[in-house]
Amino acid sequence: MTPAARRRVVARLREVYAVSERRACRALGADRSSVRYRSIKPDDAAIRERLRALSAERRRFGYRRLHVMLSREGLHMNQKKLRRLYREEGLQVRRRGGRKRALGTRSPMLLPQGPNQRWSLDFVSDALNDGRRFRILCVVDDFTRECLGLVADTSLSGARVARELDAVIGRRGTPLTVVSDNGTELTSMAILKWSQDRRIDWHYIAPGKPQQNGFVESFNGRLRDECLNETLFASLSHARAVLAAWKFDYNHHRPHSAHGGATPVEFAEKADRGHAPYRLEHNARTGQHFETGLSL
Repeated sequence: MTPAARRRVVARLREVYAVSERRACRALGADRSSVRYRSIKPDDAAIRERLRALSAERRRFGYRRLHVMLSREGLHMNQKKLRRLYREEGLQVRRRGGRKRALGTRSPMLLPQGPNQRWSLDFVSDALNDGRRFRILCVVDDFTRECLGLVADTSLSGARVARELDAVIGRRGTPLTVVSDNGTELTSMAILKWSQDRRIDWHYIAPGKPQQNGFVESFNGRLRDECLNETLFASLSHARAVLAAWKFDYNHHRPHSAHGGATPVEFAEKADRGHAPYRLEHNARTGQHFETGLSL
């Protein structure tokens, strides 16, 4: 029994039987100093209220990301204390079940050294309220972890993927490499011609090895967990509006653990300031372009 519970039992015993505190403590085997103790901990009501509100807004965030969000608002505290308050308020995120994964060693994926060096592509599917299925094209920068594109439609052909990539390039610039699986849309003649015309290296992962495209696979998990599983889509236009809002929030507000709590946009801005300028070099043997750093 906890000290707080003992204090409640002693108070109840004194109220019902009209006995003294000394006698009630002797009957229960409780220490009088523990019964008389009054907590001197500071009042955390404001923090608890803000924590509950933030958890209701970000239902799939754990206490670590909530700690970052509270710190941004000026509510600084020890992470252990926040974890205790998080647990006492019953805000733990229930882990959704997933399929069993094979055990074994996997070689780590090498990280790109700057923005726009490598993009990852993949498709995610979902359904509207009336049961109609639609697909989402996800485009991610592997270095900054920025979501560069979320395109939702009932059909996404190879030609449509090429047009959407051109739109992203118009806003972002040309990547050196694009990584994807071997889906029919991504191995079509439209994509092969597009990558050759723009001299972009397109790398296909090994069949049945999604871990080789781990950056966008991780992003897909966050997208499904925090957006798709949390929303009922009334129409395709509604789905596009929700995805656009979530994409902006993901890039500009959501803390990313790989960046030490910084958002992808904040990390990209720091990378632009901290990296040496790059120039394109042409490999005559392979016909591909690559970036080399310039000394300052």
